[in-house]
Amino acid sequence: MRRLLKIIGWLLAVLVVAVLLLLGPVAYVEAFCHADPEPDSNKPLISDPEFRRQEANTYLTYPEWHIVYAYDGLAETLKTGDEYGFGYVSSMRDFWVADCALTRIADRHGGADRETRMMIATIGVSFTLEMGLKAAYEETVGRLFALWRGSEKTPQDIVARDMAIDYAAFLRQTPWYKYPFQPWIDRLWAAPVEEPLRGWERRLALGGEWRAKIAYAGMIARAVAATGEAKLTIRSVISGLPANRLSTIPDVSVISESADGVLIETPRYDRFTHILAEIAKAGGTIGEIAGNDEIMVSLTMPSGMEQGNLAGEVIARLPRTGFDSDRLLLSVRMADLAPLLKDRPIADPGLEHIFDF
Repeated sequence: MRRLLKIIGWLLAVLVVAVLLLLGPVAYVEAFCHADPEPDSNKPLISDPEFRRQEANTYLTYPEWHIVYAYDGLAETLKTGDEYGFGYVSSMRDFWVADCALTRIADRHGGADRETRMMIATIGVSFTLEMGLKAAYEETVGRLFALWRGSEKTPQDIVARDMAIDYAAFLRQTPWYKYPFQPWIDRLWAAPVEEPLRGWERRLALGGEWRAKIAYAGMIARAVAATGEAKLTIRSVISGLPANRLSTIPDVSVISESADGVLIETPRYDRFTHILAEIAKAGGTIGEIAGNDEIMVSLTMPSGMEQGNLAGEVIARLPRTGFDSDRLLLSVRMADLAPLLKDRPIADPGLEHIFDF
């Protein structure tokens, strides 16, 4: 009986430590990562509440994208290596480092409502738990099976690599919970087992992970259906290009014209970045987006390279886990956005993403 109580005590202690590790970053951000609001003299051209968004949201969309970029890094790692080579701990750490810096600048631009902060905390804890569990397994058990296998990947490793690449690309435009995991489980099990230990270990470990994600995705999908999905389009005011030229750009809808410019509607997310870059390269100027005159942009550059003089405020510089480069988060006024985009490729190094609202 005494031994049983001792075991229960140890289990409770481990549980308490795990909870503190998961919730500690949330508590730190909420306690120490805030700033006073600044006056805003901007008079929006897009004032319709249906199409206007809070300026703070451009900064608060990054935490979700950090998770996308983590899977980019994992996919890059798997092109030449194995899961244990990915920086799980650094990816978790940088999520909260970025969240702290972005919460401060978001406060200066109006701040986040309770629901948004709760959402970011939830995905942060979920991401930390997922990365922590993957690190605990892949850097111990997974590493041993990979070393036993040798340098040549098994067919199951190839499926895992291809899935990671496809998943990372999918996340750039579509929510993760819509991803079709089941076909990849089927491919994992259909791949021949050429090296029994690693082959079966990958089948069980990855198959179990992807099945768990299917179940969790179903819960998220039902929750989203109950509350309604986020609006998938955004409006911007463009000058310097006529309406008929803008309408030739795929996915651009011209809404109206005025002395202030051409009002267009476009998709959000990754496609939005490509559209604005094309407009800038064609000689257009972005006057306003969703009623706002500032927006956040991420650039990539080689690790250790001097960032030089850039228009805007540098919010954070983070290592890109899985790549030999850094990510620069930059707050940019609309007047400086087109010049920043004009001569910069959507590549690494170059323009990575424009964070819509």
